[in-house]
Amino acid sequence: MRMGRGAGVLLFLVLLAAAGPAAMRAGDCAALSKLALPQTVISTAEEEAAGRFTPPGMKAAPNLPAFCRVAGEIHPSADSRIQFEVWLPESEWNGKFQGVGNGGYAGSISYPQMAAAVTHHYATASTDTGHADQGADAQWALGHPEKIIDFGYRAIHETAVRARAIVTAYYGSGPRRSYFSACSNGGRQALMEAQRFPEDYDGIVAGAPANYWTHLLTKATFDTWELLGKPGSYIPATKLRLIENAALEACDALDGVKDGVIEDPTRCHFDPARLECKGPESDTCLGSAQVAALRKLYEGPHGENGKRVFPGYSPGGEAEPGGWAVWVTGAAPGTSLAFAFGTQFFKNMVYSDPQWDYHAFDLDRDMRAADERMSGILNAASPDLSKFAARGAKLILYHGWSDAAIPALSTIDYYQSVLAKAGVSQARSFVRLFMAPGMQHCAGGRGPDDFGEYRMAEGKPEKNIEDALERWVEQGVAPERIVATKHENQMDPASPVVRTRPLCAYPKVAQYKGSGSTDDATNFVCETTKGK
Repeated sequence: MRMGRGAGVLLFLVLLAAAGPAAMRAGDCAALSKLALPQTVISTAEEEAAGRFTPPGMKAAPNLPAFCRVAGEIHPSADSRIQFEVWLPESEWNGKFQGVGNGGYAGSISYPQMAAAVTHHYATASTDTGHADQGADAQWALGHPEKIIDFGYRAIHETAVRARAIVTAYYGSGPRRSYFSACSNGGRQALMEAQRFPEDYDGIVAGAPANYWTHLLTKATFDTWELLGKPGSYIPATKLRLIENAALEACDALDGVKDGVIEDPTRCHFDPARLECKGPESDTCLGSAQVAALRKLYEGPHGENGKRVFPGYSPGGEAEPGGWAVWVTGAAPGTSLAFAFGTQFFKNMVYSDPQWDYHAFDLDRDMRAADERMSGILNAASPDLSKFAARGAKLILYHGWSDAAIPALSTIDYYQSVLAKAGVSQARSFVRLFMAPGMQHCAGGRGPDDFGEYRMAEGKPEKNIEDALERWVEQGVAPERIVATKHENQMDPASPVVRTRPLCAYPKVAQYKGSGSTDDATNFVCETTKGK
């Protein structure tokens, strides 16, 4: 149910007409409850005083400005119940709109991100994408094809359209710029917007995008089968530090600095065979079946024609918090998030069979079924961004090299496909990619992981990816280098700085100049190096 640019613009104009230019004055929050929008019911339109606000089911968000809170539902199909909220600063609105995405299988409104946006004077909106759930559970999809469409692309677009109409009704004019930034499934949503609905946003940040959804979750199930479906293959969490240390020993200093971070894993030639036990298996070595499984995890699955289905993981970061013990191997067999996401996908979306068992997994057959039934709904893998680029819109991609949820090479593959489609010169006029060495999924890990991806624009484009995007859109200055920071306390950006390092526009990587502190970004330059 794809909507072209012309149809999307037409719908937007219909929404504005429905609002009526004289129907309400700017700043009349309660009057928004009477705003007539197609297939939409507004249930809440109320002013929230400055201070603490407690969103439904969430902890209180402190230090918020006064804002108008609008909540409602969108019903584009008989089985659709898309919940959304729009928050509008009562004063000092910066004239911009910030769309907020979701992680995992979505299922809830992203209140913390909305709070950050409204605090920085943006109008903002979020949606649960049409179902209530959390994390890696997709049982809501079983027998509900319209809800899968809502999750796949419809909810995030419909929310953007309704939000702009509400913004226009409240302030008397629409946003002068609209932005979207999110990671993981939110990165997939970001690319879905750029590809399907290029008129929705002027600038998009897509972090660690799960955009090739069908192949990503085929890989997750393949990994599960490799680890659990063969005798002796499972790699316990107790051996992850052994694996990471060996990878770092082989590849840590390739950038001239031995700092526990592999700057460019494409240059790393780490052979798991070096860890194979010479005698009885123990925690200090890997059994032969474990070595074979580890190779598969790094290589990624290959189909019957020998072609790679999806990239494997990059070496480095296996034992870090939020790494393989969470996503790949789990703390025990069958407890990893890859196991959960993959089996939930095939049970509830591909085969609509809650009894489906990964033991019967066949790579080529099941990948083919996933592609045939779900690719048109869930994948955001089209390299054609011509309509997005024609509007002057800009896209920034980023991905952590140590990501244990979505292999980092998948985003490089997508970026390269955009370059091939548009031509390198044209593509670089609207897209940039930044790879973050040592960073886990969206944040965390050994490497510097704070570059504004979870903070709104703060007037620091050299350190904040949101600022870099807005400067590119509004001033035409393309980002080539963004400084990332490692804090003593990852959860507290006000804690002491441990290290800074430049993230370079791909394919360049940071190279040490040879003098000065290796924890200071000023002592690194961005250079192109040769990969494998």
